[in-house]
Amino acid sequence: MSQPARQSNIDALVRFFESGIKPHGSHGKLGIELEQIVVRNDNSPVSYSEEHGVAWLLSQLSESYPEKTVDSEGDLLGVARRGEAITIEPAAQVELSAGPFDTLEHASKVFSAYESTLQNLLAQNGMRIVAQGYHPSATARSLELIPKQRYDFMNRYLSAKDSYGPCMMRGSASTQISIDFTSVDDCLRKMRLAYALVPLLSLICDNSPMFEGKPRTHKLMRTDVWRHTDCDRCGLVPGALNKDFTLERYAQFVLDTPAIVMPQDGGWAYSEKTFGEIYANQIMTNQEIEHAVSMQFPDVRLKTYLEIRPADSMPIPYVIAYAALIKGLFYSENSLDALDTLFEGVTAESFEAAKDELMQHGYDAVVYGKPAAELCDSIMGIALKALSAEDATYLEPLMQLVQNRTTLADIAES
Repeated sequence: MSQPARQSNIDALVRFFESGIKPHGSHGKLGIELEQIVVRNDNSPVSYSEEHGVAWLLSQLSESYPEKTVDSEGDLLGVARRGEAITIEPAAQVELSAGPFDTLEHASKVFSAYESTLQNLLAQNGMRIVAQGYHPSATARSLELIPKQRYDFMNRYLSAKDSYGPCMMRGSASTQISIDFTSVDDCLRKMRLAYALVPLLSLICDNSPMFEGKPRTHKLMRTDVWRHTDCDRCGLVPGALNKDFTLERYAQFVLDTPAIVMPQDGGWAYSEKTFGEIYANQIMTNQEIEHAVSMQFPDVRLKTYLEIRPADSMPIPYVIAYAALIKGLFYSENSLDALDTLFEGVTAESFEAAKDELMQHGYDAVVYGKPAAELCDSIMGIALKALSAEDATYLEPLMQLVQNRTTLADIAES
């Protein structure tokens, strides 16, 4: 199909990405997103619509988070206050997106206070929050979707696309960290290095002992889930590990992805056309660009910042430790230089092979031609050198896991 506006839309996407460039010396902030799963004390699922379900939870939270998001039917879908937004994922997983944070101390206080509030509300009705990468008891298809048309369309499309689309939507929960960049070159370098790190970060933050109501059959379950969700928009953006990758190529990736969901007349419409086809004859608005970019689910996602997405949901001390790790790795030129050396020559093929190895062998795997355990030691050492003494204390929970060659999922299994 001819796309007369294609180059204009590539240019518009590139301008959008470049609008996120921060001045040297002013960056260094972290955004943190944590998804958690609401269950009863016996681990059975809690839905959105039931009495004292997640809709009720949001209404209770609205006293402290007064900015509400309500759909056209009156369903409460999110609450917020300055710097903090609580939303819900397709099967009512609860997510706090907060920041950007100047300090890990501030991040720790915000997330600890949030979780304490949640747990106190839920305990009144025999419920609690689980911070794991996958639902501890339910099968994905047994979980009720929240009343959001976008998720109905995604469920329809992803259910037909590959085997684990519904599992990703309904059963999974993650921890995501967002980082700044100071130039196009800095953005592309950080993206490339983040991708090289993805398999190892998945190991360090592996916290999915259960899958579809049963003990997991291998390590890094969410890695497997994302591999079988939608090859058009997940995993590795083609070419992103190459040093000649460009923002234009990322823009092309966005335009060549089927939309699934597209804005229409103030609501949503279903479409299997690519964004390039939908906007073949018109230049995308900033709002349309933001939506198109949000419908990509790669391991490292570019917006006006970089989202690093492979980690499982974890308890708060580990979430802050993960934020400390990302800070130490990506906000130091010495760290970036060390990572360049450590991951020299990583290719798309070795990236996928690393995931295979780690799913089967964990810390005993060989990754990029080196023992995975030694690579994780190196990663921790690089981050530690870059962190202040205060920030280094927050890294300790993950350092202990790496030193012991174990994961939260391993500990839950034992």
